[in-house]
Amino acid sequence: MSKSNGQKLTRRNFLQRLSAVGLTGVAVSLGLGSAVQTLAQSAPPGAPLPGEKVEETMKRLFGGRSISPGDGKVKLEAPHIAENGSVVPVTVDADLPMTPAKHVKSIYVISDKNRRPLNAKFSLTPEAARASVATNIRLADTTDVRAVVEMNDGTLYMVKQEVKVTVGGCGG
Repeated sequence: MSKSNGQKLTRRNFLQRLSAVGLTGVAVSLGLGSAVQTLAQSAPPGAPLPGEKVEETMKRLFGGRSISPGDGKVKLEAPHIAENGSVVPVTVDADLPMTPAKHVKSIYVISDKNRRPLNAKFSLTPEAARASVATNIRLADTTDVRAVVEMNDGTLYMVKQEVKVTVGGCGG
């Protein structure tokens, strides 16, 4: 199957479009078109939305707040080359206060080129004593991976690193 712009239409894309058309048709036939649109617009902050660009994700999560560079405060560890994009280990350590008055509230892991850029959100409390998280994420392609740390006063810090995803583990 081919799209009109020359790109290949995969089975997954075809089924996604078919289900979207079917659900929209059912909603319209039941008079629920505006309810479905309202539901989609009222997704909770941080809810991953399919096809959302990283800029839209950042705006939805953080609004217009400025994000300071996290160099020296936030450390992001991820492989420079991931031989398996399905399992990419990521660790984020924040050298920031963890007291009741000032602490890391959340740590976000965001990958720019994923269909859903928000990979993970971790909520922390001062009782954690240390702002450090580790997880495995899935990357669709070579991309920048961002770690955004949100303090309880709303201050944001970000670091990013490119992770090259290879096909078949050939290193290139």
